This record gives sequence, structure tokens and C-alpha cells, in this order.
Amino acid sequence: MMLLSSLAHVYLLAAVALAVPAQEKRVHHQADLSDHVHDDSQNYQYDHEAFLGKEDAKTFDQLTPEESKDRLAKIVDRIDSDKDGYITHSELHKWIKHRQRRYIEENVNKHWKDYDGNKDDKIAWEEYKNTTYGYYLGEDFSDIEDKDTYKSMLARDERRFKAADKDGDGIATREEFSAFLHPEEFNYMKDVVVQETVEDMDKNGDGKINLHEYIGDMYTPEDGEAEPDWVQTEKTHFADFRDINKDGYLDADEVAKWVLPGEVDHADNEAKHLIHETDTDKDEKITKKEILANWNMFVGSQATNYGEDLTKRHDEF
Repeated sequence: MMLLSSLAHVYLLAAVALAVPAQEKRVHHQADLSDHVHDDSQNYQYDHEAFLGKEDAKTFDQLTPEESKDRLAKIVDRIDSDKDGYITHSELHKWIKHRQRRYIEENVNKHWKDYDGNKDDKIAWEEYKNTTYGYYLGEDFSDIEDKDTYKSMLARDERRFKAADKDGDGIATREEFSAFLHPEEFNYMKDVVVQETVEDMDKNGDGKINLHEYIGDMYTPEDGEAEPDWVQTEKTHFADFRDINKDGYLDADEVAKWVLPGEVDHADNEAKHLIHETDTDKDEKITKKEILANWNMFVGSQATNYGEDLTKRHDEF
């Protein structure tokens, strides 16, 4: 039963949350594109991982220069979505975003067949609902001790599914299902992330978060225990920074600024950087010829191997 799997996922998230500093567990930070320092004067490893993703960058480091350039040429054809012979900033930005979301796509693909009951390569809400809650729906959760919790989970899942379903046809494509499972990664799902955060923390049901609820989400005092210094720091943060309008509560807009901070778009910056370094005729777009002339900035090879061990080979390209 998929419901048990879903519950295991919930408990895992709770365990992870306990391992994260309490102040940070609600905040969705944008990860950098690579763990390497971005210093082209030293090497291009940051650019390689940004452009290919970390695992495929390792694969390219094991290829001959000729093999790397051949695979790069094929990648360029894929990036050029309108087939006009040019790679624009928009196309390159979209590609880099795609490569950085590989872990999401792999997670979705891993579980896709569990939900796609009729094998049409789409997942309808009814398919997801019946796979996840089917047995319990028939019983109206009557044999579950905390049936109100399960009813709430079902309603929340349905609302999130509908938000992810861009065209409102009740059927999710792989991208829409990815947005359903990982809403924090998709701009059009931000309202859902904020709404769910408020609901998780709003214990009195007034639609906003007071100081007691804010601290209670992070810290539960025990008898005789001295309050940690960080709790007082968080109280100060609530009053001085989180509660922007100083009404004593966090509303949806204030929660959004807290859990979804406006951060640098690393993929956007990298797309601009690669175009700037490659665009020899300065028309603000790049051709396959220009990219292949500067190929070692985009991909590595045995000739530019910085000591990475090959962990697995890919046949994707």
C-alpha cells in the first residue's frame, strides 16, 4: 500500500528536520550548481558541473577530447529547442535548470510506474488517489486511529495536485507530477508551499502565525530545562525581521519572504557567463561552432581531468 510508503516519507522528513538547525528547517535555499569554487583561472570544473550535472561531468572527464566534443555537439542540438542554429540565454538557462533538477526527475521516474496504472505515461488524480489511499477510502478511514489526519492528508494532496496541474485536466504530466512532489522547486507552486507552511504551524486556525506558534515549531521546552540562547535569538528575529508590519503575526506574504527567500539565480548567472565567454561575435547568442571552439569550458575530458573518479557511466548522450 502506497499510503504506508507516503507515511514513511513523512516520518523521514521529520527525522531530517530534527537533524537540521531548527531555525533553518522551513527555509528552502537554492543550492549552488557545484561544490567547486567558480574560478576559471584555475579550472572549469564549476562550469562543467553546472552545464552537465555532477555525475555526468565525472563521466565526461573519462572521455577522449574527441568523444567529449562529439557528445557536446549532440547536447547543443538538444538545447536548441527551436532549431534555429542559435543557443539563446533562455534556452541555456532552461537546460542548466534541467540538469540541476536531475535528482527530482530520477525520483519521479523511480516511482512513476507505481502510480501510472493505465500505462499512458500520465498520472490522473484518481490514479494517484486510488494507489495511495484506495483501501482506506473504501473504509472511510474507519479502521485508522487518527482518521482525521488521513482525511486532511487526502485533501491537502488533492489541492496540491490541482495546483501542479497547469491545464486543469486532472491529469499530470511528468513535469506537473514533479511539481506536485517537489513544489519548492517550481515558481508557480510557491503559493502552495507558503499555504502548507502556514497550515503546519498555525495551531489555532486563525490563518497566521504568532510568536508562540513560530517558536513552538522549533522548540518544545522540557521541565527544568533552561531555554537555549538560540530561542531568544529567534524571538528577536521574529519581532525585528520576520514580522515586517509589526502586528505580532506572520501572514502569508511574510511567511513567503521567510521560507522562500529571494536568492541569486545561479543557473541564470551561469548561462550569462557561458554566453559571455563563448559569444565571439557578441550577438548575445551562441552557435554550435562557437561552443565547440570553446568546448573545454562546457565539458571535460581525459585531457582536462582534475582527478575525479568515475562513479558510473551514462549512455544518455
